[in-house]
Amino acid sequence: MHVSEVGAPHLVDPSRLEASARRLYGDTFDSLWGELAAVPAENVHVAGELVLGLECFPAPGHASHHVCYLDGDGTLYAGDAAGVRIVPDRVVWPVSPPPDVDVEAWERTLDELERRDPQRLALIHFGLFEDVAFHLEETRRELRAWAELVASGATEDEFVEAARENVGEAPYYERAAPLWQSYTGLRRWWDRRSGGA
Repeated sequence: MHVSEVGAPHLVDPSRLEASARRLYGDTFDSLWGELAAVPAENVHVAGELVLGLECFPAPGHASHHVCYLDGDGTLYAGDAAGVRIVPDRVVWPVSPPPDVDVEAWERTLDELERRDPQRLALIHFGLFEDVAFHLEETRRELRAWAELVASGATEDEFVEAARENVGEAPYYERAAPLWQSYTGLRRWWDRRSGGA
């Protein structure tokens, strides 16, 4: 398993990760995530600039440990750095779960993704998309809108309602990326940024 230097220790010993997640998710942790199992240390490899022939680079924002991979034919394996988009929709959600969403870092990551000029995006949630410029712009636009909602003092219910308005009848988005998680992550980001926590 290839992972960033930041994330590697948490795969080998997930106890701190689990304790942090349990504080944030409370009683819903077990139903959301189940048991966290340690990955044997010999199976964890810190990602360098080249991983299995793919260019690897840091992509913080969604999470501080996030990395992306770019192959020689221009396919960018974006993970969550480019948000969630479910075919056939053109809506993109910037999935923002706690604990370490960083909107400013995410903006820089989007700049970096654009600079690398990929031909297509392979998203973890879900699919392969060739309208790269549109997709990244939608990720950026929605990230800013969500961050502004939270910064303006929107409650969780107000945030969820506003995000749902952009999707319409597409409940499958919330199965992939529950909005309460994004609200919680962005609320934590804003409280840290504004000195509230």
